[in-house]
Parts: sequence; C-alpha cells; structure tokens
Amino acid sequence: MGEQDQSTATKGTYLYFAYGSNMSSERLRGRTPSAISLGRARLPEYTLRWHKLGRDGSGKCDIEPSDAPGATVWGVLYEINRAEKDGLDAVEGLGVGYEEHTVQVETGTGVREAVTYKARPDKIDAELRPLAWYKAHVLNGATEHGLPDEYVARITAVAVG
Repeated sequence: MGEQDQSTATKGTYLYFAYGSNMSSERLRGRTPSAISLGRARLPEYTLRWHKLGRDGSGKCDIEPSDAPGATVWGVLYEINRAEKDGLDAVEGLGVGYEEHTVQVETGTGVREAVTYKARPDKIDAELRPLAWYKAHVLNGATEHGLPDEYVARITAVAVG
C-alpha cells in the first residue's frame, strides 16, 4: 500500500476504481454519497469488455487482462467512506455477479492501489450486449471525467441490445 493509500485508511476511506457505469459521479453518489472523484486513472494491460451477465439479462462492463500492445482500461479513481462499502458491494452483486479485485492504477500523481469489481467467471457471456441506458451511464462518466477521445469513441461504438 502506498503512502497516500495509507492515509485513506486513517481517514476511514478506501480507493475505488470505477470503469463502467459507476464512472458517472451522479450514479455513484446515488450509491455512495461520500464518493469524491480523484480524477481519471488507467489500468494498463487490461481491456474493457461488456460481457458480464447483469440481473436484467444484458451485458455489463468487466475488465479482462490483456497482453495486447497498449491495452488499457480508463476509468475514475474515487475515495469513498468505508461505511458505505457494504452498500456498494450489495448493489454490484459482490459474490454473486462480481468479485472484488485489487488493482494498481496509474494517475496523474503516480500509481495508486484501489479496489474494483471483476466479473465472476460463471457470469461471463461473450454474446451479451448492454442496454442503451447502461451504455449511456458509462458514456456520461467517460465524458464527465475527460477520458481520452479515442477511448470515448470506442465506448460510443459499442452495439446495444
């Protein structure tokens, strides 16, 4: 754990890397009111997928390791009060749809350790497509936080179901 990350522990907060619909500040604050954006972050050697089976039968975002040159998942690093973690875990389906995953993300101020959610292997279906409302949350978060234009264009190009 880096020095800055230790300070979050003393403040009773944790770092969360949002890469899907939770990039949207409005959506995440509806789930965790204390969430403060620390800015955009990137997760190298991963790729964004839309293959996680949602409760509504549609595709939700997931991260998948990748050795493709330049593979990166962009997202937003948030600081959240630890008291709100159980609520976010429940909304995200921790243990049912997603598993908690610790990642090292790159920010404008250095590498930070954060938690995120990764789809359980039994909840992955490559044929899934996101619904338009879900993709809109992802796109809103990406533009709100100024993710790279090329990355936003890739999100925009995702087919909906």
